[in-house]
Amino acid sequence: METALNASKSVQTDVIVVMGVSGSGKSTIAADLARALGWAFQEGDDLHPAANVEKMRGGTPLTDADRRPWLARVAEVIDGWRKAGTHGVIACSALKRAYRDLIIGDRPDVRLVYLQGATPVIAARLRGRRGHYMPPALLASQFEALEPPGPEERPITVSIDQPPAEIVATILRALG
Repeated sequence: METALNASKSVQTDVIVVMGVSGSGKSTIAADLARALGWAFQEGDDLHPAANVEKMRGGTPLTDADRRPWLARVAEVIDGWRKAGTHGVIACSALKRAYRDLIIGDRPDVRLVYLQGATPVIAARLRGRRGHYMPPALLASQFEALEPPGPEERPITVSIDQPPAEIVATILRALG
């Protein structure tokens, strides 16, 4: 499933933000996509302040105020790549439009990839995941916060109901 392809092929993509709820495959897809493109990769979760990680590990959803310093760090990475003329892919949940406005905003060379999936599929993935601080119990709060991107955000929306290699291939085709 591929929707909302680039309406304006004349804008070069320098940075890609791979978004979705926890367990949608952001880290895997973003890393694979960066490898396929030969671009830098940043795991957005690594940019969370320690207090956020502890809060999530304890089963408490983050508030908008909790996310603000994290989103600022994500934007710093994006702007750093852009300033250096480096291409990059970052995995970041970016659940709300307001969050995406902060990290993408008025940056026409930053492209959004939305990994879309059904709650039961993602819940099963989270139950099978080991070594991550985000507990499956917080998935409902992720879906409650989720504001899927609108067409004006020019997202590449891809279903997670396919193997990672096919998802990456779909994204690459959409990028042209």
